[in-house]
Amino acid sequence: MRDKIKKKLNELKEQNLFRTMPDISEGAGKFVNVDGIKYLNLASNNYLGLSEVEAIREASAEAVMKLGTTSGASRIVTGNYSIYDELEHRIALFKQTENALVFNSGYAANLAIFSALADRNTIVFSDKLNHASIIDGIQLSGAKHIRYKHNDMADLESLLEKHKDIKDKIIATDTVFSMDGDVCRLRDIVELAKQYGALTVIDEAHASGIFGRGSGYAHEAGLEASVDVHMGTFSKAFGSFGAYVAADADIIDYLRNKGRSFIYSTSLPPAVVAANLASVNYVRDNHDIGYRLLDFSDSIRSSLRSMGFDTGLSVTQIIPIILGENERVLLAKDFLMEKGIYVGAIRPPTVPVNTARLRLTMRLDVMDEQERILDAFRALRASGI
Repeated sequence: MRDKIKKKLNELKEQNLFRTMPDISEGAGKFVNVDGIKYLNLASNNYLGLSEVEAIREASAEAVMKLGTTSGASRIVTGNYSIYDELEHRIALFKQTENALVFNSGYAANLAIFSALADRNTIVFSDKLNHASIIDGIQLSGAKHIRYKHNDMADLESLLEKHKDIKDKIIATDTVFSMDGDVCRLRDIVELAKQYGALTVIDEAHASGIFGRGSGYAHEAGLEASVDVHMGTFSKAFGSFGAYVAADADIIDYLRNKGRSFIYSTSLPPAVVAANLASVNYVRDNHDIGYRLLDFSDSIRSSLRSMGFDTGLSVTQIIPIILGENERVLLAKDFLMEKGIYVGAIRPPTVPVNTARLRLTMRLDVMDEQERILDAFRALRASGI
């Protein structure tokens, strides 16, 4: 067994797919410190910079002093506090659903959604570029997993038609795709779901806090009431940690009773829940900040495209620069670090083979660094990498 492990590790290294964790002292803020050197941070999902908002930090600190550092148990035992109920009430209002349920992570939320709502008699139609947590949740459920071509509604419709006699059907999609920065065709998905009697589940991880005055992409599209299950996270634009599921009361009650990743996990620490609540309230009161970020992202993306970079179909704060080869992406990342810019280098299996890329995440707190960013990419383009 150990020989097999060593062989697989060597293969990863030979293919430039071996992953290590950078020596980072702090990775969420505007700047990241790696090996004692400070870089402009274009790799964090802290899109709105909320982790550094004083009111949010104070709310978290106050909860530590008042309630301690742990919840002590799962919420169905003793790990529930009034602040958890308050957060769920606020999320339900924010998402305009009957109820909501807080989870420890987006990964745990998707595991619960699919393993609870689907079984071996269910078919789940899933976009080919959906997040790994959706895929794993479907596999855990035992449901038949059918992946449709990315954003290809003709393919989805043909698959639904082929399986129209199956009673239990779910259509699952990210709303903002995390490695491409494009968005799903939600209106078409909702219409197909109604036509074929399917439940709709959307993952708003990278849209929550930004689109729809902060409520998400479904709200941006005016389709919030047409979606059955909304999942979103607090760990990205909200600058904290954890996740939520928002839906009608029956679905939330069912997840509370059947969602194994909820039932069998110690709940989030009170300090995290307090930060989540403060972040949601902050976005509610400053609902224009997401649009400011999107405008800034449009400006950066337009400039990168004019330089000749391939940014795919990105229309959000996530901007890929698709370079293709794994080695080329690693060289480009190192070049940008020499210019003081830190970006993510994304390789298979996270993205398809031959589509390795730099992944830029635009952030509200780097808007004053636009020329520095563009100068670094002009230099990268001129380098021939």
